[in-house]
Amino acid sequence: MDIHLAWRNIWRNPRRTAVILVAVVIGVWSMVFLGALMRGVVRGMIHNGINTLTGHVQIHQVDYPEDPSVAYRIQGVERIKAAIAGELPPHSSLSCRVRVNAAVSNARHNGGVTLVGIDPQDEARVSFIGSSIVEGRYLNPADGDAILIGRALAERFETRLGRKLILMAQDTTGQIASRAFRIRGIFRAEMESTEKNFVFVTRSAAQKMLGLDDAVSEIAIVLPADDQAAAVARRLQKLFAGRDIVVTTWRQALPLLNSYLELYNNFILIWFVVIFVAMGFGIVNTTLMAVFERMREFGLLKALGMRPRRIVRGILTESFFILVCGMALGDMLGLTSCWIFSIKGIDLSALAQGVEFAGMSRVIFPVVTAGD
Repeated sequence: MDIHLAWRNIWRNPRRTAVILVAVVIGVWSMVFLGALMRGVVRGMIHNGINTLTGHVQIHQVDYPEDPSVAYRIQGVERIKAAIAGELPPHSSLSCRVRVNAAVSNARHNGGVTLVGIDPQDEARVSFIGSSIVEGRYLNPADGDAILIGRALAERFETRLGRKLILMAQDTTGQIASRAFRIRGIFRAEMESTEKNFVFVTRSAAQKMLGLDDAVSEIAIVLPADDQAAAVARRLQKLFAGRDIVVTTWRQALPLLNSYLELYNNFILIWFVVIFVAMGFGIVNTTLMAVFERMREFGLLKALGMRPRRIVRGILTESFFILVCGMALGDMLGLTSCWIFSIKGIDLSALAQGVEFAGMSRVIFPVVTAGD
């Protein structure tokens, strides 16, 4: 009887019920959709950070993170790769790189870049470069003089496919080594700064230029899931205990990104609390006005023998129905909005410089989590 009476009572005044429902629907929709957008921003930042040569786990010579030069390199790479393979979960990938600061120039321009020597097949499974070529072609293992540059760097240097660039960097003897490379491919990255700052050659070409023999600067590992990084790093630290090798996770390699994640998590929680409180006061206010309007009705019910607690229970049941209907409609609207925008995402290319400053992707895809 309570349920039957409550359901009929909430539709006795459709306008008042509609006002409350709209408030609840908008509140729930905003929590679901805007929360998903913020999660999408965070997910994009994590993806960019990991995909832009960081990986989930990195291995360096112990002094390399403080001074990324060829003086601090990893020897015996093949033995290390064989030892690492036994500690990684299935479907993991790794890539060995030569990574040093360098100067690049042509007839008109010069500037600083990061020279990255890669194994093309391994690197394609670890970072963005394997699937980001928009002009020309990707590197082949046999390429000795080929180089990949970003579209922004090509525009800045006023160059194109087939032309040459001169790279200069300090080699293992402390001398300046230089070599001419021909542009075989131009890549496009999520962030324009990546296009300007990184150039790619084969690992063998970089090792020959810098006199590294078979040594590398770093080993990057990509795991099936982000949350596996800490456990894998601990196992690798035990494996290399007592050697001059340091193992870092992506959270340690990207401290600013880690701070952003904590900030966004707290901001989302505060956002949910604010919306909950605002909806709560709105519903209480509307329900209270409805109660005052129905004083004579409650007096009649008491005169007929209904106890006060039964009246209170009826009001709470009415509020419960309104909340359930509002939350269902709000969740449906929020999930539908997320689905629509997840098809192509929200393109922020017009604000590229602003979003890149924060490390965000140019395109945001909403991410819905069960916890939210």
